[in-house]
Amino acid sequence: MTTSGSIRIGIGGWTFPPWRGTFYPAGLAQKRELEHAASVLTAIEINATYHGTQKPASFANWARTAPDGFVFAVKASKYCTNRKILAEAGESIDRFVGSGIVELGDRLGPILWQFMATKKFDPADFAAFLSLLPARHDGVALRHAVQVRHASFAVPEFVAMARAAGVAIVFADAAEYPAIADVTGDFVYARLENAVEAVPTGYDDAALDRWRDAAREWAAGGVPDGLPYVETAAPKRMARDTFVFFINGAKVRAPAGAMALIERIGGRD
Repeated sequence: MTTSGSIRIGIGGWTFPPWRGTFYPAGLAQKRELEHAASVLTAIEINATYHGTQKPASFANWARTAPDGFVFAVKASKYCTNRKILAEAGESIDRFVGSGIVELGDRLGPILWQFMATKKFDPADFAAFLSLLPARHDGVALRHAVQVRHASFAVPEFVAMARAAGVAIVFADAAEYPAIADVTGDFVYARLENAVEAVPTGYDDAALDRWRDAAREWAAGGVPDGLPYVETAAPKRMARDTFVFFINGAKVRAPAGAMALIERIGGRD
């Protein structure tokens, strides 16, 4: 019996000039940067998909470049989420899901639906949006995570809504907006956004130890202590795949933070 889900740890994107000569070896060809990143990390959140449509051939190439066991989370198009009426996003959602993401094959992780920090919780409209998220596409099962960044979402109604839809609420360690740590899906998606450039790994040793413990607890089906929860009742305990991304904050430190956490978890295998 499996008692713990997998833990995948990574960064947002892989093309960032300040990583050249720091994370990426000096002189490494830019076309090999994904290969290098995928060799030392266990996940990457693809952010280019948020800004524009990518080609199916690109997804297929990224999948071929990454090793077995590596996972790509995919950030959904802003045209799906940055709108006044979410219930009208169906066409944009269909276009995004059909853009070729399933070409990632077994390296396809969760889809991240990120909302603007000014977007307030409208129960009927948000429920309509969740109902538009497909469970499958071309025979491939899809997993969905929503990142909401307005305090109005920190209510039991939203948590219950996400749980009923089987959608994970993203936990974000961020200074700019409230966090919701309630576990609502069959996987956990965390974004660590408070890196400090003065710390070589972005987060200091004590913080990395806390995130190691949190990741293990999430993967084992529990809920870590000390995080902001809307509900006091714990969700059903079950093994959950867990995804942790070092992103935003002091971005130059993200790869070092991710590698340090991978080491604390026990390495890539």
